[in-house]
Amino acid sequence: MTIKQLTLHAFQEFANGNLEPLRPLLHENFVEHNPNNPSGRDAFIESIAQAPVAAAELTLHRVIADDTHVVVHYLMTTPGTTQSVVDIWRFENHQIVEHWDVVQQL
Repeated sequence: MTIKQLTLHAFQEFANGNLEPLRPLLHENFVEHNPNNPSGRDAFIESIAQAPVAAAELTLHRVIADDTHVVVHYLMTTPGTTQSVVDIWRFENHQIVEHWDVVQQL
């Protein structure tokens, strides 16, 4: 599977409420560049499970990938708010080692 396919599969599972596909995809020492989220696979998954995104409706708009990065653009809708989100994931050996994001209120 390509890193784009791995990311799409994990995104679709996450959008359906299943966090487990993230566990093998994230490197144990994964680095999160958003200061509001923790680094490390287990801490990140635990945090994201409690975050609004876990219960949000996610509408995928585009996925862009090269050999080491995947960029995912989607809308995150929760009651009363919609945000445009761009996630940037850096991969090594088919695992995510770094993450950046940009979030804009619509």
